[in-house]
Amino acid sequence: MKILKTVFAYAAILAATLLVPCAAAATPKLYVCPSCGCAADARMFDKPGKCPECGMDLVEKIDNKLQPRRLTVAVLLFDGADVIDYAGPWEVFGQAGFKVFTVAESSKLVDAVFGQKIFPDYTFVNAPRMDILLVPGGPGSRQAMQNPVVLKWVQQAANNSEYVMSVCTGALILAKAGLLDGLSATTFHDAIDLLAEVAPKTRVVSDQRYVDNGKVITTAGLSSGIDGALHLVSTVKSKGLARATALTLEYQWDPEKKFGRATFADRYLPRIYEFDGEILSADGDVEHWEAQALLSKPNSMAAILDLLSKGLAENTPHAKSAVAVKRADTSSSADAGTLRWSFVGDDSRRWNGWALVEQSKEDPKKFVLSLKLNSESKPK
Repeated sequence: MKILKTVFAYAAILAATLLVPCAAAATPKLYVCPSCGCAADARMFDKPGKCPECGMDLVEKIDNKLQPRRLTVAVLLFDGADVIDYAGPWEVFGQAGFKVFTVAESSKLVDAVFGQKIFPDYTFVNAPRMDILLVPGGPGSRQAMQNPVVLKWVQQAANNSEYVMSVCTGALILAKAGLLDGLSATTFHDAIDLLAEVAPKTRVVSDQRYVDNGKVITTAGLSSGIDGALHLVSTVKSKGLARATALTLEYQWDPEKKFGRATFADRYLPRIYEFDGEILSADGDVEHWEAQALLSKPNSMAAILDLLSKGLAENTPHAKSAVAVKRADTSSSADAGTLRWSFVGDDSRRWNGWALVEQSKEDPKKFVLSLKLNSESKPK
């Protein structure tokens, strides 16, 4: 019995002796910067955290091999940036596993549209290299496109990234930075003409939600950025991942369907800023348009018709011919307050318009303006 106890004790000591070196030889975990191009790419760290050079999350180095690197997306921010322009793509890229961060000229609070305020993650001075540069639009893009500091950084970031994508009037910033010369591009429907003016060397497209030139992708207004981001995910990763991402977002993504807001018939209606009121309805497509507005200014039927007549005759956009405006005979009660006009558009189609001004039944001090615009033939 003593012999057995001695044998078991010796075996236990031997096992403990053999196991200790194995535990001591366990390889410690190491962490590295995810190869963003900063000065710390070759360094290793003994614990997780932030890269001291670029501030990105360190990733674990396993069996001398890095974990698959997350693609990075840098979002340019500026005062007056439109929230959906960057939030929509951000959601897409985030769901697809990309790392998204923001960059601005300075570290101060950015005032986006509708009161949203956001602190940028980086400034132009310390921003890490990105795989994708995202340039949103918004009211502030008009100021950003005139800022030489912004344009210089966009040029440098574009040169160091794999892809550049604009949303809405972010295309104006790319144009001013010289990144759209010789390419095709699109933008927000109300800025199509401005883009053509700012980028004379660019073929401006109005009937697509996004235009892919390879490295540079431009998208139309607002929600079109979601389509552009999904398209980019399908290009960089796979169409399957893009489809799964769209389903996760409950977004009806149809990459084959064309929807060009800038081609709708209201592109032929003048903007008359002297009108003051609210839109009651608006609907149409590329062939026709109907709208109603409740006007408080001007405060007479005659003044409203005068302004509308002048606007149609002098400022109808995209008209290839003179606009013939005909006022109805006010002596006839049946035609009182009506106006008709016709012209040939830049699509070589003839367009016919009709307007009616009536006193509001709910508020006698206001007037209801009804508009209809129809094309006579198919575009040539």
